Amino acid sequence: MIQEHEPEATRRHTGGAESSRASRGWWDRNADEYQSEHGSFLGDDRFVWGPEGLDEADARLLGPAEALRGANVLEIGAGAAQCSRWLLVQGARPVALDLSHRQLQHALRIGAGFPLVEADAGALPFSDGSFDLACSAYGAVPFVADPVRVFREVRRVLRPGGRWVFSVTHPVRWAFPDEPGPEGLSVSASYFDRTPYVEQDAEGRAVYVEHHRTIGDRVRDVVAAGFRLTDLVEPEWPAWNSQEWGGWSPLRGNLIPGTAIFVCERSGTSPLDGGT
Repeated sequence: MIQEHEPEATRRHTGGAESSRASRGWWDRNADEYQSEHGSFLGDDRFVWGPEGLDEADARLLGPAEALRGANVLEIGAGAAQCSRWLLVQGARPVALDLSHRQLQHALRIGAGFPLVEADAGALPFSDGSFDLACSAYGAVPFVADPVRVFREVRRVLRPGGRWVFSVTHPVRWAFPDEPGPEGLSVSASYFDRTPYVEQDAEGRAVYVEHHRTIGDRVRDVVAAGFRLTDLVEPEWPAWNSQEWGGWSPLRGNLIPGTAIFVCERSGTSPLDGGT
């Protein structure tokens, strides 16, 4: 009987093309398991920013309810499009984009009623100024080698004054083991080590990649792409949430932050617009 090779976990440099291939393949292979394991927590039409369970219905990071009605909203890294489904109920006109074909098949399975687009976040297939808002709940941003390229694409498709809100693993978490129990409470790596986390096959090909940026890096990336950072939200772990999700857990969540949410605004002009 042939044993399937268990991917080797390592830290090494990897570029944009390898990262993109790895992400597409990993999510296509693991979408079924992911939706089966986390689908009940995510719901079919709920907008959750991260494992803490912070709900957009309460947080209103995209703006007040009246601002969503009639708004064109792009969700990047939509997965099964749970967030887009919630936006549709609010009266918005969402478009759900994901790199993974299998994830979008789950969106179809649940039911869409809005456009589903299979594309890379670094090359958005939309015209300039097509959207009023853009959002991403743990989608795309942690997995790309060049986040500024993604942010500039988001800025391009947003109208002046448009809001861009995205959540990622809190950068401080990279210094700790990805364990939900007490063993995950001791620093095991340098917070300042930006070397990507890579899982690779027997031939050394990346099959999963995550890229680490510090808080300062994220802020500079946002500004370099022509956005203004208006808020940085670090959700606290709520008493009602007893679940473990990978390295996230009530134990760790009550001691260290697990998620960082960046609320950004596209200014009317910037050097990126060539002075226009």
